[in-house]
Amino acid sequence: MNNKSRLTPLLIALSLIAGILIGTFYANHFSGNRLSIINTGSNKINYLLQMVDNQYVDTVDMNSLVEQAMPKILSELDPHSSYIPANDAEEASEDLKGSFSGIGISFTMPNDSVCVSMPIKGGPAERVGIMAGDRIVKADTINLVGIDQMDVKKYLKGPKGTTVRLEVVRRGRLNPLYFTVVRGDIPVKSIDAAYLIDKQTGYIRVKSFGEQTYAEFMIALAELSVEGMESLIIDLRGNRGGYMDVPIELANEFLSKGQLIVYKEGRKSPREDFRCDGHGSFQRMPLVVLIDEGSASSSEIFAGAIQDNDRGMVVGRRSFGKGLVQQPMEFKDGSVVRLTVARYYTPSGRCIQKPYEPGHGEDYENELIERYERGEYFIEDSIRQTGDAYKTRIGRTVYGGGGITPDIFVPEDTSYVTSYFREAVYEGHIRQFAFDYCDENRSELNKCGTLEELKAYLAKQGLLEKFAAYAEKQGLRRRNLMLYRSRQLFERAIYGNIIYDIRDAEDYIRFLNEDDKTVKRALELTANGETYPKK
Repeated sequence: MNNKSRLTPLLIALSLIAGILIGTFYANHFSGNRLSIINTGSNKINYLLQMVDNQYVDTVDMNSLVEQAMPKILSELDPHSSYIPANDAEEASEDLKGSFSGIGISFTMPNDSVCVSMPIKGGPAERVGIMAGDRIVKADTINLVGIDQMDVKKYLKGPKGTTVRLEVVRRGRLNPLYFTVVRGDIPVKSIDAAYLIDKQTGYIRVKSFGEQTYAEFMIALAELSVEGMESLIIDLRGNRGGYMDVPIELANEFLSKGQLIVYKEGRKSPREDFRCDGHGSFQRMPLVVLIDEGSASSSEIFAGAIQDNDRGMVVGRRSFGKGLVQQPMEFKDGSVVRLTVARYYTPSGRCIQKPYEPGHGEDYENELIERYERGEYFIEDSIRQTGDAYKTRIGRTVYGGGGITPDIFVPEDTSYVTSYFREAVYEGHIRQFAFDYCDENRSELNKCGTLEELKAYLAKQGLLEKFAAYAEKQGLRRRNLMLYRSRQLFERAIYGNIIYDIRDAEDYIRFLNEDDKTVKRALELTANGETYPKK
């Protein structure tokens, strides 16, 4: 009797466990697979994946399914939260990290062949004798002719210290050449031009905000100061941003102690202010900042700090309008989620994030096209201010909710644009003509020791007529009136492409700046002592 009494609780427990297991079995198979514990969104997603894996009619690659689902989920949040697969994560961060490992060339792919535009000075490819104009046809046993550009990069890049054997075809040589290149660290510069644009005005073009940008920027400032710089133009046009701390470091060089540079705040992120420490070396340097619709994120942080503190003049066209802060979060497989965790605000308190609807990323990107169509690139009064009004330090009115509106608007110049010129650009005829011309005349072009000598040489070559004949062979019907109406634009584009191929990025930018109306307007401000805003 006593033994039976002691076994009773055990029997009851076993009966309960058996009941739960039987109930779960019947719930799974006869009640539409509904489990009471599946009551949150994350559980539902996990359970859905389990159901697909266990019960779907066909075999499913679950890894592939998850990879496809991740970006779609994030696209429902905002336009800037994103998922980067493991295969793409390293390359996505190269521009910001400041270096990568490879052979050290820039290349183009005319007619599906890998043609070296320029070996990086002192890089592995240049050291073994690879030259501009060489065509790389094989990397080890891989034929590079006709393959995708991303695959070419994959075969040329690789861990530092590894080797790759290249088969190269060189103009004037009957037989291919072979080079064994030891891959090394290749610097990625974020400043592609820094020079005195006149006797006392420095010009620095910052194309991105990466790990090395601040160091590059300070070196450029030091060198320009030695050359006699008394005022400065910082060109952020087309700069899509990068790390948030870098524009803060740059702004610190120009603002006074205690001035607010930017602050950020989010649902799970308490407000954090970033202020100037007063140690900047250029707090009194006359300053102009250039922006356009391609200037985003970190570019807007810098421009907003300068504008709201009335420290310098912002010139150009309205910036992109990205005021969201992303935090990268890495998975074990190397893939990365860049999740929006906060908004940033300029010193006046404005968030310059332009409006968006979650899940409508295409409409968000097309907003720049809408600006163009309503004439905002050409007429200042076409700019739509959708956000609230705020006040700068001295009381000027600025607006949030749609980018940084410049203090001085400079329209895009379309005076001499014709349909013939547009077609020549869009179809790639100008780029291809310039490339072919460089390829055929490289030895003569390389004899020009300076940019001025190269420009003088090109001016004597009748390139406009040569281009028109070339383009007609490619199917672009010659239209003389349009050709000569757009003559200046054609010559600028043709010369610019040749200069970029033969010289370097800085000479290319120097050439373009010679008749750039935004740069000219900035120079007027520095010459007339008008770089500080007035109420």
